[in-house]
Amino acid sequence: MSTATWATIDTKIGPFTAVVDADGAVLASGWTADLDELLPQVHQALRPTELVEGDLGPVADAIVRYHDGDLSAIDDVPVRQRSGEFLEHAWDVLRTVPAGAPVTYTEYAAKSGRPAAVRAAASACARNAAALFVPCHRVLRTDGTLGGFRWGVDVKRRLLAHEAAPSA
Repeated sequence: MSTATWATIDTKIGPFTAVVDADGAVLASGWTADLDELLPQVHQALRPTELVEGDLGPVADAIVRYHDGDLSAIDDVPVRQRSGEFLEHAWDVLRTVPAGAPVTYTEYAAKSGRPAAVRAAASACARNAAALFVPCHRVLRTDGTLGGFRWGVDVKRRLLAHEAAPSA
């Protein structure tokens, strides 16, 4: 039996919910107040058997600090996702894309070691359960337009603007 904790935190971009396992790793997260939107994104092998609403500890702290302007607050938060070898590698690579320096899907595919696999790179973004901590919002279409985002293009636009703003 595995237990995970979840909580929704109000941010200036909207409600943000995270599901965190007993080891403190994010299993799923996104800009929603609806836990049921997140749970289907968790790989079946990682899906907790019990969920309790509660304090997310360092994860909650990182969420608040990021939204308050400390863009590096999310960098060291552990994430646990499962899929095929390429997707898991692509998610790790995505965590190396710095705030304020978005890449195109083509650049992301190249960074992931498969320059011709642009659609696979896009799929890695689409299948990412741990939004924010695995910053799929930092990937743009080749023409510089935003493309899609599970939590809405407006949220993606606001995140990119937040990350592009000079820190005070």
